[in-house]
Amino acid sequence: MSEFQLYFLLGKDHILDYANGYDHILFVVALCALYGIKDWKRLLILVTAFTIGHSITLALATLDLISINSALVEFLIPLTIFITAGSNLFKSESSISGHNIQINYFFALFFGLIHGMGFSNYLKALLGKDESILVQLLAFNVGLEFGQIIIVGIFLGVSFIALNLLGANRRDWRMVISSAIAGISMILIKDRFPW
Repeated sequence: MSEFQLYFLLGKDHILDYANGYDHILFVVALCALYGIKDWKRLLILVTAFTIGHSITLALATLDLISINSALVEFLIPLTIFITAGSNLFKSESSISGHNIQINYFFALFFGLIHGMGFSNYLKALLGKDESILVQLLAFNVGLEFGQIIIVGIFLGVSFIALNLLGANRRDWRMVISSAIAGISMILIKDRFPW
């Protein structure tokens, strides 16, 4: 197995590890909660914006160009989830179906910066003292993106069943998913409060 394949799989598995990566999964699902299967292109843009954000800080932190208190980052991650899920509760259907750039694109990119700092300790431990880490960073981030796309695909499949086959109301579906994620994130915020 090549080094690229190894770090790709580590990135993918890190995202899909529901026992340890559940906060990341919650954030991706909070981003997805507004959309249905027909919006798959918009979701891919959102997920890619998130990947770009966390790739930037992941690279900067892994290269020791920035350093942020890890307890603060661990607190900020569920806060980003709460803000994203909470904002979903106040969006009108017309603003969701519109083609204008929504605040979720900002959330995905900006909050990705915060999530990337959370990944950096994990990646630093994997890399050890390697001098050249460009290939590993790229492979890890591509793996993260692939894992996120799997999460989006699963969510869109479940959403299609709920909305199109079982006839759930789109607004109710969004409210239930977003409320549940907001509630879980509040527990995480309380548990990770750094002061």
